[in-house]
Amino acid sequence: MLAALSIRDIVLIDKLDLEFGSGLSALTGETGAGKTILLDAFSLAIGARGDASLVRRGARQGHVTATFELASDHPVFALLSENGIEIDDQVLILRRVQGEDGRSRAFINDISVSVQLLRDVGRALVEIHGQHDERALIDPNGHRDLVDAFGGLTEKADHVAECYRAWAEADAALARHESDIATTQANADYVSHALEELRTLNPEVGEEEALAERRQLMMNAEKIASELNEALDALQGEGTAGARLATALRRIERQAAVGGGLLTAVSEALERVLAETNAARDRLEEALAATAFEPADLERAEERLFGLRALARKHRVQVDDLPVLTERLEAELAALNTSESRKVELAREAEAARGTFEAAALSLSEARAKAARQLDEQVAGELAPLKLEKARFVTQVETVALREGGPSGIDRIAFWVAANPGTEPGPMMKVASGGELARFILALKVVLAARGSAPTLIFDEVESGVGGATAAAVGERLAGLAGSVQVLAVTHAPQVAALAQGHLMIAKEAVAGAEGETMATRVAVLEGKHRREEIARMLAGQTITDEARAAADRLMSKSA
Repeated sequence: MLAALSIRDIVLIDKLDLEFGSGLSALTGETGAGKTILLDAFSLAIGARGDASLVRRGARQGHVTATFELASDHPVFALLSENGIEIDDQVLILRRVQGEDGRSRAFINDISVSVQLLRDVGRALVEIHGQHDERALIDPNGHRDLVDAFGGLTEKADHVAECYRAWAEADAALARHESDIATTQANADYVSHALEELRTLNPEVGEEEALAERRQLMMNAEKIASELNEALDALQGEGTAGARLATALRRIERQAAVGGGLLTAVSEALERVLAETNAARDRLEEALAATAFEPADLERAEERLFGLRALARKHRVQVDDLPVLTERLEAELAALNTSESRKVELAREAEAARGTFEAAALSLSEARAKAARQLDEQVAGELAPLKLEKARFVTQVETVALREGGPSGIDRIAFWVAANPGTEPGPMMKVASGGELARFILALKVVLAARGSAPTLIFDEVESGVGGATAAAVGERLAGLAGSVQVLAVTHAPQVAALAQGHLMIAKEAVAGAEGETMATRVAVLEGKHRREEIARMLAGQTITDEARAAADRLMSKSA
């Protein structure tokens, strides 16, 4: 429930701190005293649209803080958790700062949040109902949830939502698979042709580099062979360095017997040089042999090299990636062969999910229709005392085709009313007048009580347009409603104010300031004789008579 409200520098309110209790609290005061301002300020704290005009003249910004005390299992804590906000206790503090420049900031337990989240939290905590108040729960989008709450169908509705999600996911998986099949089939001819080219060429990793080197060698083979032959001629034959080294070695070896150790080192050195020379000659001969090729060899190498590069450009890959491309295309063709059987399997799963959703949705639809009839009967019982005895309240349930359904099932639900005999029911917001709308909503809230209701309900002049016994009936229903939820009633009806457990009087007073005298809204907590005096004023007007005081006593005695 709302435990406290603190307002600073909002319109005519310079400083205001209020505390609220459970049950029914009445807010009274003369017309123009500032009741609407108080509601506008409170609405700002629960996410209403901000505006620079709300800031009190001369102030840079206004502040509104609303403190709520809630049960630990209230759904709002789950909502906050989904948005990354964990609250350790059961106290929730909503704060809004409105600047004179039009910008505003929102906080929940001193954590900065978006205004949208503040609004979502506010909707879960407070409902404001009034004659012309757009914040009242008259939006048909919420009527289905109210019927579910009234009929105890929330778990059933959650199950339908789960079934719908499962069907949607199965349908999406089937659609994706069918799209993949269509794409693969459209490319099947191209893939087959590409695979035929790849398999014919049969590329290998590293082949491009090897072919390029071989081509380069063959293109320069003649010149290379000429140089190799010259080098080979320098190492072999009469008069060459190799021949002279061999002759020198033989002469040294013949003198080894007389030269002793002196010639051993020389002989070994010459042997090493001669061995390296022979080795070099062997390498030259091998290299020379490698340069020997047929002209057709160059043509074949170039043809394959250019073929590999052309195929790589065609598929926009590197030559060394062609083998990987071959494997991928082969996998695509193989998948096409198995995709039809997978399609049948996915279609079967989607059909099963559809059937599950259909059964759950139809069951929920039947339960909603039954709950709607019971709701209509109970609301009808509340209309006569509220001077709406000739009116009708109808919960309009439209069942749509399965494909038009959604996570909420296959029902479109709206509250319709017929205010006068002989007229056809229509949407509650369009058909009912301001006062009638407020009383229809009161009757509905009385029936719903704690089911599907926010913990705090605010009714703004719900008794407008009626008086006497009807106003008393309104007060009795507000008091009865306050047995299960907190109710705040802004009222001009003494019959309503007399039944409240708490009474706040709103008034304006002149305040002296630096810029001269200004008006400020004040709120006083009324008890005892002060409360009786206010109720007497509401009965008699400006001149309070003893008869009015006696009548106030009689009204107040009914709530004792």
